[in-house]
Amino acid sequence: MKLKELESSLQRVEGFERPKLLLEQYPTSPHIAARMLYTIHTTFDDIENKLVADLGCGCGVLSIGAAMLNAGNAEEFELANVDMVQYDICSKSTDKLSKKFDTIIMNPPFGTKHNKGMDMIFLKSALDMARTAVYSLHKTATRDHIKKKADEWKIKMEVIAELRYDLPASYKFHKRKSIDIEVDFIRFSAK
Repeated sequence: MKLKELESSLQRVEGFERPKLLLEQYPTSPHIAARMLYTIHTTFDDIENKLVADLGCGCGVLSIGAAMLNAGNAEEFELANVDMVQYDICSKSTDKLSKKFDTIIMNPPFGTKHNKGMDMIFLKSALDMARTAVYSLHKTATRDHIKKKADEWKIKMEVIAELRYDLPASYKFHKRKSIDIEVDFIRFSAK
């Protein structure tokens, strides 16, 4: 599948009807999602025929895109082999999911305003669950902290791309139509 075709297909994924601020629910744009997935697929071969999990899947754009690249599937998009599982990532009991997935993809809550540190909780859980790699978006401003944690956890951290995440006004307190946030697209793997 070509990048433009993937992005076009992801345009059909519906956003949140009523996003929850406490959960920092913001949609991953089809543009960013397609580029993330296409890079994971073509550069690292970590999607096709792999068991992929999307933590904090929100609207499911990353899951659906991964399925379109032959990782699994979603019914509305006439794909098969996608299972949706509700799991409390904060329960700290990821033992039963330890190393169960080849690849983890995610756009976790950034955890900078509400639920401070939530991004690190998601990342640590993802690292416990992944056999090969974790791909994640994080605010560029937190890069040094994430690098320090990666070193502490003895994992390799590679910033694949620096992106501008167009965050649309989703809540009443948002004053502008949208704002760009600098984010890093990062690959984590064993050293």
